Amino acid sequence: MLILFDIDGTLVDTGGAGMSALTEAAREIFEGDGPELDLAGSTDGGIVRGLFTHFGRTYDAALEERFYQCYLPKLERNLKDQRFGGRILTGAEDLLKSLEDTGHDLGLMTGNIERGAVSKMRHYGIAAPFHFGSYGDDHWDRNKLGPIALARAEAHTGKNFSRDEILVIGDTPKDVACAHAFGVKCVAVATGAFSEEELLASGADQVLPDLVGFQP
Repeated sequence: MLILFDIDGTLVDTGGAGMSALTEAAREIFEGDGPELDLAGSTDGGIVRGLFTHFGRTYDAALEERFYQCYLPKLERNLKDQRFGGRILTGAEDLLKSLEDTGHDLGLMTGNIERGAVSKMRHYGIAAPFHFGSYGDDHWDRNKLGPIALARAEAHTGKNFSRDEILVIGDTPKDVACAHAFGVKCVAVATGAFSEEELLASGADQVLPDLVGFQP
């Protein structure tokens, strides 16, 4: 089975390290306080496009890259800052080891840009199981990320996965919508900003309080 994981709120909680880095970068690059950011299930690409709109700027890919170049060192700094209290979420490490041991193929499907995703996964020591994925710099619309992740999974593994052999694990209604947008099931965990009731209402195929003891 191919299992695609979200990062923030699903595998790790950075304690606001990412939000702080994005806010600081917005202030530096756009020279003003941006809008309140909604990170739950959003893509970094979508967030940056929202900043262009907020500041009345025409989208500029070069300026977007300047934003990321500003953001990434701040993210690295914040991840190392114990005041944020970041952590791996309950059950995540054990689940990843169990899935590896039982031969599942693991990938990421996250709103983080790839460089940010790598920073987070390496910092928390859980990067090793993941060799492919789709990211917030592949497309700003999260619902476009599923086919990208699948294509990379098949290229990396040499396998062809049917839709019933793919599972998405996330923590927001946007993760659920992203999974359903390319015809696969989503297990939603209430370890982020949304309750079990809210995740059930979003159409998740299965809802868990956390990843402890989960087996696909």
